[in-house]
Amino acid sequence: MTGHDVRPLLFLDVDGPLIPFGAGPYPRGTDPNPLLARLDPALGPLLADSGFDLVWATTWMADANEVIAPRLGLPELPLVHWPEQPEADGWGGRGGVHWKTPALCAHAAGRDFVWLDDEITDADRVWTAAHHRGRALLHRVDPGVGLTGADFAALSAWL
Repeated sequence: MTGHDVRPLLFLDVDGPLIPFGAGPYPRGTDPNPLLARLDPALGPLLADSGFDLVWATTWMADANEVIAPRLGLPELPLVHWPEQPEADGWGGRGGVHWKTPALCAHAAGRDFVWLDDEITDADRVWTAAHHRGRALLHRVDPGVGLTGADFAALSAWL
């Protein structure tokens, strides 16, 4: 297999992209975590058929495989392992670069990737362009609505 035969990675954040924070309406859930009722099971097949190798890029860590993946009909996915003490404010004082950004680039190790998150800024895009040798799309998802058809269209266009 050559480098061109490897599918790009799709780094998935949970809060915002998969669990939207907008006003709803959302179904009532019976789970102790009421936010889980906001997961749209229709997203699972769309993600699975997106043409990417899916990777959790969330602070949910192993809980993403235990709690989120089954509700979306996804298999267990690899996880990005975060720095031991990420900055609480999310940006860590590196010129506005999110603390996830260097870890995602390190995990990708030059492989093409897309990152779906609601906290991506232009600073992350600039940092990634300067430090990642593969192609990368840092796509900000509106946390009020979560992933939409327009987001999936952007993924397809990038592929």
